[in-house]
Amino acid sequence: MIVDAFHRVHDYLRISLTDNCNLRCFYCMPEEDYAFTPPSRLMQASEILGIAQTFVGLGVRKIRLTGGEPLVRKDVSSIISALGALPVTLTMTTNGTRLHHFLDVISASMVSVNISLDTLRADRFRSITRRDEFDVVFQNISALLSRGLHLKVNAVIMKGINDDEITDFVGWTRETPVHVRFIEFMPFPGNRWTNNQVVTWREMLDTISARYPVERLEDGPHDTAKGYRVPGHQGTFSVISTMSAPFCSTCNRLRLTADGKLKNCLFSAGETDLLGPWRRGEDVTALIRSNVSAKAKELGGHNLQANRSMITIGG
Repeated sequence: MIVDAFHRVHDYLRISLTDNCNLRCFYCMPEEDYAFTPPSRLMQASEILGIAQTFVGLGVRKIRLTGGEPLVRKDVSSIISALGALPVTLTMTTNGTRLHHFLDVISASMVSVNISLDTLRADRFRSITRRDEFDVVFQNISALLSRGLHLKVNAVIMKGINDDEITDFVGWTRETPVHVRFIEFMPFPGNRWTNNQVVTWREMLDTISARYPVERLEDGPHDTAKGYRVPGHQGTFSVISTMSAPFCSTCNRLRLTADGKLKNCLFSAGETDLLGPWRRGEDVTALIRSNVSAKAKELGGHNLQANRSMITIGG
C-alpha cells in the first residue's frame, strides 16, 4: 500500500498522456499559442505501462487517463489497450471531440468515461473553448450512451460565465442517463481566477432546490463529489466543492504528469521526477513512497497559485 503521514491509502492514479489539447478553454490553458512539451520529454507508451505496473504493484486499483486531451496522442489506442489489461478499473477524462475515433477500444477497456463540458449552448461553447466542436461532442455523448457506458459530465461553474445554466444541466438529467458533476472554479497560474467568480456548492444547491425537489445520495468513501438526484430523473448531479468545502481528509489520489512527474495533490507545488530515474533503469518505488509521505494535510499546503497550469498537471 501507499500511505501518507495522515494514514490515507492511495490506490487511485491519474495519468496525463499529454499536455496538448485541441480546445483552448481559458481556465485551463493560459494562452491560445501555447508551447507544448516536446515529444521526447513525454512518457512513451512502454514507459507509461511500466510505471503504471509499478503503481499497481503498490496497491493502485484505479487509473484515470487525462490530458490536455488524451485522445490527441497518436498511440492512445495501444496505451488504452495495454492499461486495460492491468487488474485496475480504467477510466478517462476527455473533452469528447475525438471519441468517435476510439469507441471500440474504449468500450473494450472501460465502463465509465468523463466528458468535460461547461455549457449546453453552442455559441457559449465557442466562447469558452475558442473552437466550434459542440455538435461533435453531443453526438459522441449519444454514441457512448448507446454503448452502455457510464457517463459523467464535468462542468466548471463560473459566475457570470455559465452559472445561469446550472438548472439546465439538471434538467438534462431528466430524460438522459448522464451524471453531471458541477465543479467549483479553482485557481491555477494563468487562468485569471478570482474568488468572486467562484459559485459555491451551497449556492449551486440553493439554485437547483429553488426549481427542483432534491434528494441526497450516499457518497462512497473516497468520492470528491457530493451526490444528488431529482426524483424521477434518469441521471444524477453532484458538486465538487474543492474551494468551499474541501474533501482532503479521504483523498486517495495521485497524479502523474505527461512528463513523468508525480504530484501528490492537484495543488501541490512540489513534484517528484519518476521518468528520469525510470529511463536510467532505477527502481522508482522509494521515490513514490517518499513523495506520498510528504503530502500535505489539505490543498497542497494552501499555496494554491505556486503550481503548474491545469493543462500541464492533467486535471
